Amino acid sequence: MRAIRTIYVVVEDAFYTFLADDGWAIASHIALSTLMALFPFLIVLTSLAGFFGSKELADQAASLMLQVWPKQVADSISGEVHDVLTTTRTGVLTIGAALSVYFASNGVEALRVALNRAYAVVEMRRWYWLRLESIGYTLVAAFTALAMAFLIVLGPLFIEAARRHIPLFVESNESILTWLRYGITVGALVVALIILHAWLPAGRRAFLQILPGIVFTIVASLISGIVFGQYLARFANNYVTMYAGLASVIIALVFLYFIAAIFVYGGELNAAIIKSRLPHGVSLQAAQSLKRAETQA
Repeated sequence: MRAIRTIYVVVEDAFYTFLADDGWAIASHIALSTLMALFPFLIVLTSLAGFFGSKELADQAASLMLQVWPKQVADSISGEVHDVLTTTRTGVLTIGAALSVYFASNGVEALRVALNRAYAVVEMRRWYWLRLESIGYTLVAAFTALAMAFLIVLGPLFIEAARRHIPLFVESNESILTWLRYGITVGALVVALIILHAWLPAGRRAFLQILPGIVFTIVASLISGIVFGQYLARFANNYVTMYAGLASVIIALVFLYFIAAIFVYGGELNAAIIKSRLPHGVSLQAAQSLKRAETQA
């Protein structure tokens, strides 16, 4: 009973801190920044794939990213994504590509603002180092997406080789590839969340300190995606009636808004758990300041 009471207090504290930290406003900032960063990121992806001589990898990588979205949401922007991926661009080292990398990194910066607020930390690093770090994360994400797509492309070859050398009974390659796609995508999502919570905001946190928020984010995002997908399957026409030609953009934006709110609350949940383990009367900000002073000393 005491454990249930403790969990309730922590969850409630995280929710009220979420409200006090303008969590809904931050979530809308993340959603809009992510949507605006999505297409520049796809341009970077296409440029890198062209640089390596295989633009089909960019299409595979985009399919992997959209695979974890509800089908109705992914379908609403798949046409625009296809147009971006199939547009011919000259070279990887162009001004347009450089600007695309910069604008794509805005999504990372929005996540940094949210996590700094959630963990009650003050950013002491210079703005240009932060921007370079965000650009680095963006490029790493692009290379990782291409590598994942490359593994998916080679998947059938791996399966056939395994069948020849290992007594493996498989009904069809398609079922294995489907599980492989979901497994790789979810695995990449988990790794990305660990990196974001551990290293993106100021300060450092142990793995066990960030684990509850990561688990909550993944589970709540899956549930949110299923529920929102079911809602769109029944009431998608409401968006078309209300927003006309902007319906596809609004659908994607609303979905990203829910996911962003879940992400921000995941950070607040981690902070609430950390705060619950501090001595009575010691705030999270005071503990962070003391830790920073000890590190500098």
